[in-house]
Amino acid sequence: MSDIRGPLADVRVIEMGQLVAGPFCGQLLGDFGADVIKIEDPGRGDPMRQWGREKPNGTSLWWPLLARGKRSVTVNLRSKKGQDLIRDIVRQSDVVLENFRPGTLERWGMSYEELSAINPRIVLTRVTGYGQTGPYSSKAGYGSIGEAMGGLRYVSGDPSSPPSRMGISIGDSLAGMFAAFGTMVALHAREKTGRGQVVDSAIYEAVLALMESLIPDYTQAGYIRERSGAIIPNVAPSNVYGTKDGQLILIAANQDSVFSRLAKAMGREELAMDERFASHSSRGAHQEALDEIISQWCSTLSIGELEKVLDNFGIPQGKMYRVPEMLEDPHFKARSDIISLPHRIFGEIAMQNVVPRLSDTPGYVRWVGPELGEHNDEVFSGLLGMAAHRRQELEGEGVI
Repeated sequence: MSDIRGPLADVRVIEMGQLVAGPFCGQLLGDFGADVIKIEDPGRGDPMRQWGREKPNGTSLWWPLLARGKRSVTVNLRSKKGQDLIRDIVRQSDVVLENFRPGTLERWGMSYEELSAINPRIVLTRVTGYGQTGPYSSKAGYGSIGEAMGGLRYVSGDPSSPPSRMGISIGDSLAGMFAAFGTMVALHAREKTGRGQVVDSAIYEAVLALMESLIPDYTQAGYIRERSGAIIPNVAPSNVYGTKDGQLILIAANQDSVFSRLAKAMGREELAMDERFASHSSRGAHQEALDEIISQWCSTLSIGELEKVLDNFGIPQGKMYRVPEMLEDPHFKARSDIISLPHRIFGEIAMQNVVPRLSDTPGYVRWVGPELGEHNDEVFSGLLGMAAHRRQELEGEGVI
């Protein structure tokens, strides 16, 4: 393992999950130095090893990112001997992270009560579709279902079309982010109490938590948010506009002072005094008319000309970036937002860097997603002190 230590280098995490939600939590913790021991089924491993876009040789391009910085260990969790191995690792760990359906760990004799009896300081972080309690807790739940029930899908897309989805697994990732946050809170509380606790992160609740004033909008004003395409109703101007050379740019000038500057940039200072556009509420009420005025102005300038004018007047703006634009952008380069790491097959692979940035104890990416069972020797022989003949015996039985 690398000698470079991150701020969570004294935290050991046992990741007993698969796919996205739980493992994304593990990725976030690992990015800041936690020793994340990923438990995978012998011979098969996490399905994410095959998911996502693949190179011609069948190698997943998602796995190197999602499993970065983790140690891969193979254990058959359905076997009694495999469960005993996990208990041995729990004795020397801080966090157990899992995203199985509720009741699975209990069937394996690894409930929170049983784990805390082994190690009272253990934090059990559980990521599921519906949470550990309630009438839906036993139902199968994926990120897409959580996005629907949490309210995100209904407000996503064009009003003329059925609810849309983002092009990423946002529900899973949000649940993983909240799980990581909850884990850190639990570890902090442990410093005072000396005991761990259960962190219960549900996908639909993680989505719901980001839905702004959706609930009071309805309970206090009787307003149900609908799909609105590229805009948020009554927030104007904040939209995507076309340029003279066929490019797209997003301009956000909905604050009074910013809109006043935009009016000057357009050579239309009178717009800021126009009763239709003089306040946030009036601009919202005349959103369509204002967007048409701005759209006509943008269509007379190239993207380069438009960017220069908007920047000169301090107007928030941004082009629609794809990966090629990200790779060439000088700001992305200056902040090392995209990094390249050694890869056993590709030679090098690019991926997003760690966020957020810490001034004194920053995170870092130690290595890309490991081979299946790559760290068996480190964990079984090194951490647990398992004798060679015992390891051979367990391998022969399909336990590891």
